[in-house]
Amino acid sequence: MTDGNSPQEETIIALATPEGTSAIAVLRLSGKDTISIVNDFFPSKDLLASQSHTLHFGKLKTENGIIDEVLVSVFRAPNSYTGEDVIEISCHGSPHVAKTIIQHFLASGARHASAGEFTKRAFLNGKLDLSQAEGVADLIHSDSEASRIAAVNQLKGGIRDEISGLRDELLEISALLELELDFSEEDVEFADRTQLKDLADRIEKKISSLLTSFNYGNAIKDGISVVIAGPPNVGKSTLLNALLKEERAIVSDIPGTTRDFIEDTIHIDGIKFRFTDTAGIRETQDQVESIGVAKTHEKVRAASLALYLFDASSEFSPERIEEEVHTLEGTRNIFILGNKIDESEADLPKEIGGYYVLGISAKEGLGLEDLKQDISDWIQKEKPQGNQTLVTNARHYEAFKKAQDSVKDLLEGLGSTNSELQTTNSSIRTSDLLSEDIRQVLMHLGEITGEVTNEEVLGAIFSRFCIGK
Repeated sequence: MTDGNSPQEETIIALATPEGTSAIAVLRLSGKDTISIVNDFFPSKDLLASQSHTLHFGKLKTENGIIDEVLVSVFRAPNSYTGEDVIEISCHGSPHVAKTIIQHFLASGARHASAGEFTKRAFLNGKLDLSQAEGVADLIHSDSEASRIAAVNQLKGGIRDEISGLRDELLEISALLELELDFSEEDVEFADRTQLKDLADRIEKKISSLLTSFNYGNAIKDGISVVIAGPPNVGKSTLLNALLKEERAIVSDIPGTTRDFIEDTIHIDGIKFRFTDTAGIRETQDQVESIGVAKTHEKVRAASLALYLFDASSEFSPERIEEEVHTLEGTRNIFILGNKIDESEADLPKEIGGYYVLGISAKEGLGLEDLKQDISDWIQKEKPQGNQTLVTNARHYEAFKKAQDSVKDLLEGLGSTNSELQTTNSSIRTSDLLSEDIRQVLMHLGEITGEVTNEEVLGAIFSRFCIGK
């Protein structure tokens, strides 16, 4: 039983599969009393004598009769997901059956798990570091092949592996600097300043590379934002519908039909793109439409890619198009699309204002596969080269940024260090300051993997998880 135990020692239970009717449901328990609690309801097998990583088929029973036929999976500490005794019960997927089983276990001493508590216990018990635990959440929420791959790499310890070796070297030099302080009167140096500077340079380059990957990594995680912009009535809504292969946006010959944003997602080569149809860009006296035009410019400024459409079937001015494209401030990534080529006999220019021009017919589907290929090629060029580990998490980015600032402080201190010219007192001060800079770097890197953390941070991280994870 769990009476008198601290929250970390209590046995927790949760439904690990989504709520609702299904073929099966999976219940998960973790804690030191897990096996004894389930054993009291499972006469088919003495679970107390069972080995870890074994499966047992039988009936869950109470004094009132059979609850259900189930499959019980036993995982003994420390060789389990949480590092504690864990049992997973596969029962029939009736919500009533799952609820009944949970109620009996609650009455026997278990308690409901909070969001992410199983993974939090895995972290606290040393089964995962904090970046890996966040990788679990990212994997659960991944909705594209690219975001899945990034999450799996993080779950495998990609972020940890990038910094662990550097942290070890820093710790070793930090210990030598601390030793210098103990022998301050001897005016000796145990820590090789040249070696420390080389290490600081390597750390700065590594962190810079990881920080550079964030724009791409975060976009992969949340989806690449693509805004469809251009004058009214050039086929922006038709293009969105053609890409989505459904009538998502209202199509009309009346200019100014689209006044609010219409957004949906498609996947191109395993990457999620969030396409947004916007109000036509033009000068207008209509107050509502003018608000839509202003918001279009805001959307474009925040987008990763803008698709600027013009009507290739009517007389157009490349100079006017170039002028309008230059008003789309905020993104350097713009594709110019000449729409309605099925209604035009004119040859399109290959580029306008330095931007590549692609002819399409959103209505007839002409050129859309080329457009998708161009978008795919563009995002692949945006991917950081030679770095398989992507920073996808804003918390990691902020910690790396702070670590980078501390490394720069360390390099600045090393750059002004000349031990032969320093007095004993200044040497003491230099060792002390260098040691403090290193502690700051270690602290910020430790925030990423969880060597340095607090309950508030943990609460914010694990609150994003499902209850049963």
